[in-house]
Amino acid sequence: MRQRRAFLAAVVAFALSPGAMMAQEIFTDQGMALRGYDAVAYFTVGEARAGSEDWTVDWGGAEWRFVSEANRDAFLAAPEDYAPQYGGFCAWAMSQGYRAPINPHAWTVVEGRLYLNASTRVHRRWTRDMEAHIERADANWPELRD
Repeated sequence: MRQRRAFLAAVVAFALSPGAMMAQEIFTDQGMALRGYDAVAYFTVGEARAGSEDWTVDWGGAEWRFVSEANRDAFLAAPEDYAPQYGGFCAWAMSQGYRAPINPHAWTVVEGRLYLNASTRVHRRWTRDMEAHIERADANWPELRD
């Protein structure tokens, strides 16, 4: 119960922060999408890998980092194919009707789409009924996107 309260307090604090008050379609941390992790690596190596300052792209109002030139170029060729759903906000939270930050290690690729979650605990909840959560999140996203 204490962990749930702490999580909810963090979500409320994030929602009320100055950065969250502005229209923001992509979740960023210090201007970086995916907290600096490589969007392409989730698909090519199946794991979260921290990107490098050497390989960056500005897309959608955020800086995206990559582990290699090849990953950067793949993203540039088709950013919509690699960018996470719901602007990189927590997919489970989106299914519940609100936006929340993410942990880049709590993720799933479903039918070629990347979904991120706020924590590994939330990720376990997400995976129990991903199809229903995706349906609800898809319905909520247009209203919550900015």
